Amino acid sequence: MGLKNSQYQAIMREYEQKQLRSRDTLARHYAEVYTRSPEFQSLDESISILSVQYGKRLLNGDDLAVESLKSELAILRKQKDELLQSCGFPSDYLEPSYECSQCRDTGYIDNQKCRCFKAAASRLLYEQSNLKDILKTENFNSFSMKYYSDNYIDPKSGRSSLSVMKDALAVCKDFIRTFDQEHKNLFLYGSVGVGKTFLSNCIAKELMDAGFSVIYYSAPALFNMFAQSTFHKDDTDAQNIRHYAFDCDLLIIDDLGTEFTNSFIASQLFTCVNERLLNKKSTVISTNLSLDSLADLYTERSFSRITSNYIMLKLIGDDIRIKKKLMNREEV
Repeated sequence: MGLKNSQYQAIMREYEQKQLRSRDTLARHYAEVYTRSPEFQSLDESISILSVQYGKRLLNGDDLAVESLKSELAILRKQKDELLQSCGFPSDYLEPSYECSQCRDTGYIDNQKCRCFKAAASRLLYEQSNLKDILKTENFNSFSMKYYSDNYIDPKSGRSSLSVMKDALAVCKDFIRTFDQEHKNLFLYGSVGVGKTFLSNCIAKELMDAGFSVIYYSAPALFNMFAQSTFHKDDTDAQNIRHYAFDCDLLIIDDLGTEFTNSFIASQLFTCVNERLLNKKSTVISTNLSLDSLADLYTERSFSRITSNYIMLKLIGDDIRIKKKLMNREEV
């Protein structure tokens, strides 16, 4: 999942509409003020005339005249502010209003995409994916501890699946709570059906609702995209998608190890993990692999980067999908 040219243009059209709405609102405000106070309009016209004179004198190097004009402009602007408030208007009534004050509804700050743009891209991508419906049901409100038991004990740690999940849940919620202040990464591993993807989806929904850009990929889809962008340099859609995978606030890589693994895949995983670490962009990875298998499949470099920079959460327990089926049968 990533942003294509057509999707990029759709977002930019939204920004154009925001700017038009802002200009229309400002024009209505000016018309309202001019109707209520013709004197205010006269002051505006005087300021316009003086500003032109100021510009001409500035170009001609007439410093004394420039200082005099600056003083006159300051007096007229002060009169405008006082008149505006005496008519009952807020002091910022004739200031442009923006939905995003950071980029002023342009989507960019110093040629870099604003957070609001990234969030808009994330929302658009989720709208056009099957995850939109999934996140309606897989979120913290629907998360249940009833599928984790005190009786399921991990022989290595001696801890129950219920205890492990309580701790994991606390870590995930802290990850969300501090997301904007601390750079953290999560690695969720364990056997099939213990809730790794569910937890990833819970995190995705919370951060998207908070306005962060979140991109989800299954591991096979992610590496297919990397291959397309690597071997087809003229594919602008693939290049854009790669950019968003590296640049989004949170990248979720689900089911690592289900893809066909080779040296290219291993190198791409390292590049992705390493680049996001260097740029302080958070990543959540889930896998059914053991840590030994991770090192064997993806090289020691990737293994080292992940184990030293990610919070490692091993989830244990019975396959929840099977438990749900059994519970449904019992209820019937």
